[in-house]
Amino acid sequence: MLKKKILLGVTGGIAAYKSAELIRLIIKSGAEVRVVMTKAATEFVQPLTYQALSGHRVYTDIFDAEADSAMDHIELARWADLMIVAPASADFIAKMRNGYADNLLLTLCLASKQPVAIAPAMNQQMYANRATQDNIKQLASRAVLIWGPDDGEQACGDTGPGRMLEPTELFERVAEYLSPGKLDGKNVLITAGPTREPIDPVRYISNRSTGRMGYALAQAAHQAGAGVTLVSGPVNLDAPSGVERISVSSAIEMRDAVIERVAKVDIFIACAAVSDYRVEQVAAQKIKKTTQKIKLELIPNPDIVSEVTRLKNKPFTLGFAAETEKLEQHAVEKLQRKNLDMIAANRVAAEQTGFESDTNELTVIWPDGQRLLTLNDKNEIAKQLIDLVAERYNASS
Repeated sequence: MLKKKILLGVTGGIAAYKSAELIRLIIKSGAEVRVVMTKAATEFVQPLTYQALSGHRVYTDIFDAEADSAMDHIELARWADLMIVAPASADFIAKMRNGYADNLLLTLCLASKQPVAIAPAMNQQMYANRATQDNIKQLASRAVLIWGPDDGEQACGDTGPGRMLEPTELFERVAEYLSPGKLDGKNVLITAGPTREPIDPVRYISNRSTGRMGYALAQAAHQAGAGVTLVSGPVNLDAPSGVERISVSSAIEMRDAVIERVAKVDIFIACAAVSDYRVEQVAAQKIKKTTQKIKLELIPNPDIVSEVTRLKNKPFTLGFAAETEKLEQHAVEKLQRKNLDMIAANRVAAEQTGFESDTNELTVIWPDGQRLLTLNDKNEIAKQLIDLVAERYNASS
């Protein structure tokens, strides 16, 4: 029995009729459901249908005189353990991406501290449109859960991706998300993104890391039930809901943030692309351009991972090896040299697995085994990797 509180949002689209079955399945599991509809959704299904299935009034208006203190958007947002929008139309997704709050459902998405999932449903050409793809990608980067869409025949007669997932599959996603996680009660510390090593007040040495993999891991670890702290270099990403983010810039700042917190964690995941070197003497003023060569003296940065694994009571530690050649050889050497429990190696020079890619492929190695996580979206790779970390952690405990 789930015994959770689920807020279901319904937007305008023919797939709205499927949400009635989703409500039935959720109620049958022991969870409680409240339904919020957009005005367009009421043109497809009457609110009375969802009211009869859920056993509760359906919310449609942000200015509802019957609501306590006229604060539906706050009270409902606080009430839910999970919010899911199914179907989520192209219009709703576009507005959500841009932070609109011109109806009750959009306002709830902004007010919720709990995870929000969307189940896209639209014509295949609308889904394929670059604007829609950009909107979905942006929402995913903000830790919104993207469930679907499916591929197949559509109500308009077209065939292709854009169908809302079937209610049974959506319910399975809900149940999986709300079930006790594989890392329940564990504390996980993750580093992500690049570091910046200053040259002068306006220049720095850095790398091409976007932080997407580390942020995806933080979201997956949180979904697995862990308490997650994310030590992040400078990135253009929002912290996943429920994750504590510590923002740093340089390798030394990242090292200090990690060492301050690592004694209290069970698992440490070193995903950040930490600069190996820093400038020995940082110029106090901007270095002016001349016709002469300049020389920068570089000195090694702290080895954060090695410092963690040398601790007397070190946490279970997963390191990363970003390689351009001899992937497994270099990864195994790093695993042994740094006393890691696991290492995840990827080819950063490849087009689909590099720093700026939305996809990744990892070869995960531990002392007596390895596993290939084949090419997939970084969020899915992160989920698979966290499942593997939980498996190996529990085996070593």
